[in-house]
Amino acid sequence: MKTIKGPAVFLAQFIDEKAPFNSLDGICKWASDLGYKGIQIPTWVDFLIDLDKAAESQTYCDELKAKVNSYGLEITELSTHLQGQLVAVHPAYDLMFDSFAPEKVRNNPKARTEWAVEVVKKAATASRRLGLKAHATFSGSLLWHTMHPWPQRPAGLVEMGFEELAKRWLPILNHYDKEGVDVCYEIHPGEDLHDGDTFERFLEATGNHKRVNILYDPSHFVLQQLDYISYIDHYHEFIKSFHVKDSEFNPTGKKGMFGGYNDWGDRAGRYRSLGDGQIDFKTIFSKLTQYGCDVWAVMEWECCIKSPEQGAREGAKFIQDHIIEATEKTFDDFAGAKTDEKMLKKILGL
Repeated sequence: MKTIKGPAVFLAQFIDEKAPFNSLDGICKWASDLGYKGIQIPTWVDFLIDLDKAAESQTYCDELKAKVNSYGLEITELSTHLQGQLVAVHPAYDLMFDSFAPEKVRNNPKARTEWAVEVVKKAATASRRLGLKAHATFSGSLLWHTMHPWPQRPAGLVEMGFEELAKRWLPILNHYDKEGVDVCYEIHPGEDLHDGDTFERFLEATGNHKRVNILYDPSHFVLQQLDYISYIDHYHEFIKSFHVKDSEFNPTGKKGMFGGYNDWGDRAGRYRSLGDGQIDFKTIFSKLTQYGCDVWAVMEWECCIKSPEQGAREGAKFIQDHIIEATEKTFDDFAGAKTDEKMLKKILGL
């Protein structure tokens, strides 16, 4: 068993033009004052990290790490969720996803993909320079538009889609292997890796690459009505990153899982602040601890009702209260006695 580290916070949803959310020093002091012990850094926010410098300079990484440490914080992981998404984009989504990329590669899907691959690789080198062992990202998607197959999917389409996805990711995965960093794909609706079956398809397509791992976020499984508890039983050996985010699913006679045209507040499935949704975090923390998952508990705030400021304040304590200090003793050790082979035979009547 292993004690989960935390609490930590994913900074992406808190970035703002106003202080303290517009500078690394400001956001680090804010997080530390709330009781967080770690930060997950989105690499597309320039004032948090210069990824080009981080990939090239150990001095820059040492200084970045020292600054974060000076606030009593650690860097838990770097995130390339937006850039990872662009590794695989179906043409139907080109226009909307172009905003994730710099101007120079927009309206040019091939150049955009090449740019994304190089950025995600840089994050591997930066992670190694920062002493990190896990990285958070998205897989991207070539098949999501066929998730509910109408018209009928042609035979072989899914297999070809995962072969192509693996082909795009293998050079990245090999680079991460060289740098000694695990790639943790957030299993998420909208991505080709969105449940257990799709994770296994991708793992197989990559030849069971050892750097293919999971960012576990139970909130996405509630929205899919997937058993997020037994998911840990199936995939605990792959869970190397952990987002603590709550959600709820309240179907009605008018809407269910396919309520995506509604605004977030009006959907049957929606994200909530920690403790306001339906997720059994007590069991999740117990299982992750029991299985010895070496992860940070990173709060990701997404709520359609509560403010981010209140969510962040409450989130640190919520996570701290759920972290289990893994025992090094067995409760009945006090009644134990020294044994030897002779005693064992006597007990067995041998």
